[in-house]
Amino acid sequence: MDPIDPIVIPENWTHVLSIDSIFPAPAEETRSLAVDVGCGKGRYLVAVAQKHPEMNFLGIDRMRSRMVKLGRKLTRAGLDHVRLIQVEASYAIRHLLPENSVSVFTVFFPDPWPKRRHHRRRLFRPAFLDDLDRAMKPGAQIHIATDHLDYFESVVPLFEADSRFDSIPAYEPTEDERTEFEHIFAGQGKPIGRASFAKRA
Repeated sequence: MDPIDPIVIPENWTHVLSIDSIFPAPAEETRSLAVDVGCGKGRYLVAVAQKHPEMNFLGIDRMRSRMVKLGRKLTRAGLDHVRLIQVEASYAIRHLLPENSVSVFTVFFPDPWPKRRHHRRRLFRPAFLDDLDRAMKPGAQIHIATDHLDYFESVVPLFEADSRFDSIPAYEPTEDERTEFEHIFAGQGKPIGRASFAKRA
């Protein structure tokens, strides 16, 4: 039997994804969904999926070359509970993910768009929190990390001012879960800002 291609191509990009149809687990089996936003080369995604075969994982990234390489890595590792989709993260979360479907979001090292005139392109804005709230189950968590402390200091107040989310202890990845970007930034001596929040039940 040929392995399943982990890269998902929706039949209709304007319709909500049927999560049950893209993962191999029977529909009657309840499995939590974790979404890795900007999964890149997949170091974190592969590591955490290996530790949690009882969960489903969806990696989102906009770069085709990364998706193809990561897809091969997942197939070689036999991680058939991981799927990938090539699309802008904000579009996927707003239009493709079903309501109340996600148990965990991870957003590690998003593009900081450091120039002030580009700040409107940043992922974390009030409208994005609306989209997260729609997609997250009650009690679901989001874990954030960035080396760009100016960006970090704008993200945390967004969540702290939003009554739909509570601050929780920041997620600390294990060594094998640290992304390629984190290894680069750590090698440069850059501090890493981390924060985690939970959607109120």
